[in-house]
Amino acid sequence: MDFFAQVPKNCVSSTFNTRNAPPMKNILIIDDEVNVGLLLSKFLTRNGFNVATATSGATAAELLKNNTYNLVLCDFRLEDTDGREILKKIKAEYPETGVIIITGYSDIKMAVELIKMGAYDYITKPLYPDEILTTINKAIETQKALTEDTHAATAAITTAEPRTSSKKTVASDDFVIGTSRASKDLVHQIELVAPTMYSVILIGESGTGKESVAKSIHLHSNRADKPFIAMDCGSLTKELAGSEFFGHEKGSFTGALNTKIGHFELANGGTLFLDEIANLSYDIQAALLRTLQERKVRRIGGTKEIDLDVRIVVATNENLQEAIRNGKFREDLYHRFNEFSINLPPLRERGKDILLLAEHFLALANEELGRNVSRFSPEVIESLLNYRWQGNVRELKNVIRRAALLTEGEEVQTKALPLEIYNNSRPTAAEPVYDNGVKEARHDLKNAAMEAEYETILRVLREVNFNKTKAAEILNIDRKTLYNKMKANNLDK
Repeated sequence: MDFFAQVPKNCVSSTFNTRNAPPMKNILIIDDEVNVGLLLSKFLTRNGFNVATATSGATAAELLKNNTYNLVLCDFRLEDTDGREILKKIKAEYPETGVIIITGYSDIKMAVELIKMGAYDYITKPLYPDEILTTINKAIETQKALTEDTHAATAAITTAEPRTSSKKTVASDDFVIGTSRASKDLVHQIELVAPTMYSVILIGESGTGKESVAKSIHLHSNRADKPFIAMDCGSLTKELAGSEFFGHEKGSFTGALNTKIGHFELANGGTLFLDEIANLSYDIQAALLRTLQERKVRRIGGTKEIDLDVRIVVATNENLQEAIRNGKFREDLYHRFNEFSINLPPLRERGKDILLLAEHFLALANEELGRNVSRFSPEVIESLLNYRWQGNVRELKNVIRRAALLTEGEEVQTKALPLEIYNNSRPTAAEPVYDNGVKEARHDLKNAAMEAEYETILRVLREVNFNKTKAAEILNIDRKTLYNKMKANNLDK
């Protein structure tokens, strides 16, 4: 008789009582496919976890009531409930427990929605051991950090004087909190610096959402109910910059037909965001430095000095330190701005955040166009995840708006994507050829592992333009190991 057939339905295996146990890595697996639960349990137990399994929502609820878990792996489709209800219960009653959703390809849209509801991540069937283990370890680490932050915040709130606040969450219409490590680090830095008075430099490629991050810093500060003024320094001429920054009085120069209030004055009490700061002329940089030092502004042609209380956030996609060395940017102004810096990750380093953002932009496009496009086809999802996204979030937003416009039904197909995205999505790696010149059998596990290694190394090398130092860092190996693996896979040629 088959072993799995002997296991009764709705069973619980590997149960353990943890209420009074010391903190350990305890995992609950919820899946009504008994063999999946047992295989996962054996695999995770071998990797040092305490594992309990349940094959129904009711059994899982009982286990959650009597035990403490670091993490729950939950299949989205269960006979008596679904992943959505399990997640709601855990978030409401056991907020210190992380949740990973197990899903099939057809349920990816729902998995993304569950991430928005608080799930850490999702993994798709078929399940791969390395992916599972990596995702679980990251989830437990992240959940631990969030729990510690929550406890610290609670302690701070109980000891601080109560005050009225209009503070909003980090998320806004333009800023989507992702699930990747890079996104979580970004959110943490925003939450850390927002309540301070520090000036902030945002560093990132074009289209990574620097203005959205600046707005989030503002909304998360005690200035949230004050003005947020954004200024594009890249569009300013030398002649107009002074007037735009500081304002002018009527008749102060030819063409000054009316009094103009400058951006510093408009932002008084709030936040002034200066984008593309490296494009300012040296003269304007000097005037900015003086204004920031004195905390006063005087309109061009005026005599009255106006006291300033402005928080400064600047952004650049250029290397300001290199600009300093080349004499194009003042070092003293750089240090005035650089009280805190945040590096915004490019979209290609944010993994499954791409799908979260795509879903977000699809919802916005539906609202804008009056459409009801509800999902992406598996081929579109693969193309979105594999494309390099040189234009980052801005490019993704434009692609999704275009796709929504071209889609007639409920599902976005590849024909709605620009050709360069569908055609340039990650190619399948060629099968490795060994010394005898013959392709080895794909079903051989050793060769399958070599193929996977070949494809991973080649993909990372392409993503970093074959910069071997960066590739080694991303792959978490040293350069010598990378060279050896490249040689073994014929990639050194």
